[in-house]
Amino acid sequence: MRGLGLALMVLAVAACSDKAAQSGPPGGGMPPTRVDTVKIESVPVSNHLQAVGNIRALASISIRPEVAGKLVAINAVEGQSVAAGSVLFRLDDAIARAELNEALAAVKSSERNRPRIIELAEKQLISRADADEALANSEIASAKYASAKARMEKTQIRAPFEGVIGLRQVSIGEFVNAGQALVELVRLDPIEVEFDVPESMAGRLQAGQDVAVSTDAFAGESFSARVTAVAPSVSVSRRSITVRARLDNAEKKLKPGQFAQVTLALEASAPVLRIPEQAIWPNGNQKMVYRVNAGKVKLVPVTLGAREPGWVEVKEGLKAGDEVVIAGQMKLFPGASVTTGASAKPSK
Repeated sequence: MRGLGLALMVLAVAACSDKAAQSGPPGGGMPPTRVDTVKIESVPVSNHLQAVGNIRALASISIRPEVAGKLVAINAVEGQSVAAGSVLFRLDDAIARAELNEALAAVKSSERNRPRIIELAEKQLISRADADEALANSEIASAKYASAKARMEKTQIRAPFEGVIGLRQVSIGEFVNAGQALVELVRLDPIEVEFDVPESMAGRLQAGQDVAVSTDAFAGESFSARVTAVAPSVSVSRRSITVRARLDNAEKKLKPGQFAQVTLALEASAPVLRIPEQAIWPNGNQKMVYRVNAGKVKLVPVTLGAREPGWVEVKEGLKAGDEVVIAGQMKLFPGASVTTGASAKPSK
């Protein structure tokens, strides 16, 4: 019996020991939470920025007459390149020419009579009022001639700049009104690409920066451009800045409206601290991260900067070498004990 009692006591003690081992650390505390972390490093900022944009013409207008008339000649050939000043359309100028000839005759007559009128006025053979009226009529005749000449010139509709003729919307013999669209004229060389850049990059933008442009239409081919203008203000709706770059298009491969991929070469800048985006833990309007120190976590506020795919710059709140949690935040609270699992490092 004494042997049996001793055996039962040994089993009871062993059972209690197993139960204590399964219940966790002494005092009944929670075991450390396993999380994934990353140590922050200072990394160089990318000297290139990727964006998407649209090809746009340097100049594009609809050719419209300033006076009404019947089209008697069309020199605008669709798809043809024309020089600045080229006559694209001619309107019937019979009435305008007659008015011009009439005005010219009146000017010549007034010019012949002008010396005689001045002489008569000096000899007081006509009143000063009559002389002034005659001289005024001479000036009016000159003004009417200038007006008639301008109307005559407007019967020839010219290209205001070098470009390519679009699709014509009228035919010869048609009567057109002032302001009616006749054809589109587009300047294709040089051409522009317009794209948006995040507002956080405002300090790194300037005219003259190199840009590489590619399109789906010419896969594998890159076109060189250069920044010519940066918008002076930020778009409130998009929180971005519009940039325009100009490129040669002598072969006229690129067309206005095409979608383009853009690579902008940036000025080199000092290295920055970056962390994976998944480390950010929102707390109201404040961005926070869990920082690990001596096996415990602390929730610290951070100020963020520029973003790149998967990464975000940290301007304030952390320093190089700090270890932050990137996975497992849902199980944490300030002061919680943790053990770290797999960690990642910022790519350089």
